[in-house]
Formats: sequence, structure tokens, C-alpha cells
Amino acid sequence: MPLTIPVILGSVRSDRQGLRAARFLIAQLEARGHEAPLVDPAELQLPLLDRMYKEYPKGEAPKVLEDLATLYRRSDAFVVVSAEYNHSIPPALSNTLDHFLEEYHWRPSAICCYSAGQYGGVRAAMQLRAMLGELGTPSIPSLLPIPRIGKALDAEGVAQDEWLGKAAGRFLDELTWYAEALKAKRAGGTPY
Repeated sequence: MPLTIPVILGSVRSDRQGLRAARFLIAQLEARGHEAPLVDPAELQLPLLDRMYKEYPKGEAPKVLEDLATLYRRSDAFVVVSAEYNHSIPPALSNTLDHFLEEYHWRPSAICCYSAGQYGGVRAAMQLRAMLGELGTPSIPSLLPIPRIGKALDAEGVAQDEWLGKAAGRFLDELTWYAEALKAKRAGGTPY
């Protein structure tokens, strides 16, 4: 069944490598027949969090937030692509995620983390996992860490190592399972 799974990119740096991972995952999701729109804070130029989307009077939220809320409400899951900055998540990612709350509820998330070094950003992923659970979009048990991202993916997001395609396949199989299960449960109602 086709799903809507936004890919939320976490970096706004001019030379960000995460765009490679986002492009790779979008291609993988679209090859499965899913809709995978990119949520890019650099393109969206989201304001620094002053008020959450829900704190604006109805119809008065900035258009960029209204558009994201509409996308998130029709989404079945989320893929979050995070770098590791000082053993934590990038500030742009926190800002992007923190604008919303109820729009994430009862939908799973999956974390793709990356780094230029050998650990693939997993220290940031551990903090991100706690944050996503608090937002109401708990992450699936598996991660997709991409070490040495500059060598693992080219600028267009094409995998340069065979292992990455296999790992992404298992990762997205798991996310799809959770997304379909929670979609079926949401159709019958939620606890609140």
C-alpha cells in the first residue's frame, strides 16, 4: 500500500552532506511506490521557534508552517536524517521538529544518521530517539547509520557501497511494517 513518508533533513549548512542521504532515501522510498517529500529547513527558511504551530490562532500561522502541518497530518511515517554535531543533533533539526506536536502523533519515525567519520552519527541518534518519542512519533528499533558519508554516497545520493542498499532495504521494510500497522490502528481511532 502506498504511504506518505516525509524525509526531514536536519542540516542547513552550505556544504551539508545529509542531502546525499535524503536523496538516497527518497529514491528508495519512491521505488517502493511511496510518496517521500523532502522537508528541507534550508529551503523552507523556517523561523526560529517562537510559537508552535498549534499556538497560532486558526488561520494565522505562517504559510510555511501551515503547509508542513497539512503534509504531516496526511503522513503515515517520518524519516529523519541527522548529522552529529558535538555528539548531538543539529540545531536546525531541533527547530524544524519542535514547531509541531499533534501532527506527529501515532505515526512511527525512522532515524538515518551520518558522519564524516566511522561512527555514522549514532551518538546524535540516541538523543534524537528520545526527542522523537516525546513528540509522539516513536522511532523504529533499527537505525540507518552512514559512516564516511562523502564516500558512501555521491552528491546525487547514489550508493557507492553495496552494503548501504541492503541495509536501507531492511531499514525501510521495518519502517513500512510499523507505518502500515499504525495506519490501520489510527483508522479505528486513537486513545485521544
